[in-house]
Amino acid sequence: MTQTGEPDVAELMAQLAASAAEIAALKAEKEALSRRVVKLEEELALARLHRFAPRSEKHIDRIFNEAEEAAGDRDDGHVVDLPDTGLPVFDGAAGKKRGRRPLPEDLPRERVEYDLPDDQKACPCCDSQMHRMGEAVTEQLHIEVKAKVLQNVRFKYACRHCDRTGINTPVVIAPMPPQPLPGSIATASTLAFALVHKYVDGTPLYRVAQTFERAGVPISRGALAHWVIGSSERHLHRIYDALRLRLQSQPLIHGDETTVQVLKEKDKEATSTSYMWAYRSGENSEEPIVLLDYQPGRGQIHPQTFLGKYRGILMTDGYIAWRTLDGATHIGCMAHSRRRFVEALKTRKNGGGPPEQALRFFEQLYRIEKQAKDKTPDAGETKADCIRRFRHQHSLPVLNALKSWLDNIAPKVVPDTKLGDAVSYTLNQWDYLTRYISDGRMPIDNNILERDIRVFATGRKSWLFSDTADGARASAVIYSLMLTCRACGVDPLTWLRHVLTELPQRDEAAKIDDLLPFNYATTTAAQ
Repeated sequence: MTQTGEPDVAELMAQLAASAAEIAALKAEKEALSRRVVKLEEELALARLHRFAPRSEKHIDRIFNEAEEAAGDRDDGHVVDLPDTGLPVFDGAAGKKRGRRPLPEDLPRERVEYDLPDDQKACPCCDSQMHRMGEAVTEQLHIEVKAKVLQNVRFKYACRHCDRTGINTPVVIAPMPPQPLPGSIATASTLAFALVHKYVDGTPLYRVAQTFERAGVPISRGALAHWVIGSSERHLHRIYDALRLRLQSQPLIHGDETTVQVLKEKDKEATSTSYMWAYRSGENSEEPIVLLDYQPGRGQIHPQTFLGKYRGILMTDGYIAWRTLDGATHIGCMAHSRRRFVEALKTRKNGGGPPEQALRFFEQLYRIEKQAKDKTPDAGETKADCIRRFRHQHSLPVLNALKSWLDNIAPKVVPDTKLGDAVSYTLNQWDYLTRYISDGRMPIDNNILERDIRVFATGRKSWLFSDTADGARASAVIYSLMLTCRACGVDPLTWLRHVLTELPQRDEAAKIDDLLPFNYATTTAAQ
């Protein structure tokens, strides 16, 4: 019989169950907090590296030392040997030669002669008169930045007979060629100078105004903004639209996006984020094209609208908006996967471990790509078929080994860590990442477009934001043309001078194919 005031067995069991549940909840909370601590420590380590250390993602093979093994940081069981596919030994490219480069031969030369005074032309040994035996020539680079005013003088003509006998005297004035911005003081050369300063050199407009000020010409920042938007809306958009049509017919397009801030955007806060969507033709394209498209958001409608019913190969990262283009053949960027393992390696105190092993796989894949590009096709074989054959022989075994290794370690890594993120991303994107071995035209990564976007990102650090949406759209057009010139090996200043002189003289229906940068480069080379 249970004594009064003492809990019975049922109550004790209930209390025990409650305590067990509380202990389990505390354990789960502790594990969650532990994972949270690990994640925050990794983010702190990366933040410190990004602030104080070089941002390079280059990776040098490292051998695990005894200290790392003793610390248990090697993670034995995760280190595997790469498959031997008979890949030839690859000698890295020789480093760049150091020293001063000679000045370009095509620059004009001006002789500046220095002679001895007559009283110093006597021999210091015998005091006889010396003769000139030769000359010593050194070269220096001399640059002058000068502004001048063009006085456009238009002759007027009148009829003396009508002046004497008529009621009205007609006056005829010689016409001027159409100007890029009617009523503006800027010539095509001046506009090109300002545009190149901002969109090639990454100089904000207020500092471009300071450059004009130093040349003795005060130009306001507002006037410069008018020049930028006017050049784009009146003329340069025609080149941009023509390039967009050419891009949509390319067999391969790279796609990516980056952020931009616009202060005065309709229905958006000044601190909100807008986007520059970037598109590029393939590295081996005969018509190199790089285009930026300003949009206020990151939705799938933007690439769908820009590319239309594109049916070619589309190289992008894993962002789902790109994959909504149903007609395209989608491939993934191996560099995005590799980058995640680089970050995972940076968070480890002693290095090594699974991130190091993963990077060895990636290094082998990229070593194969370098050799594939230099491979000479067999008789009757295209370059693309040659690359595909080489990849199947060497890359496919490495990819199969990487997949087996990832499947093996996936259950063992903590999901909410940099390593867990790298492993899960790679496995989730595996079909897209490995599709490149099926077609020699497909690249292994999106690095060529990321290098182009870096020019925009570098300039963004200087000018920080666009004031209006019109300014952002104008920037997208002009950046696109400057990056396309760079891809074609065309001097942007010379090209802009030519285009801004020619376009005002051609009506909207006139052909402008000869002004496209890759055609301009061919024409210039032929001359």
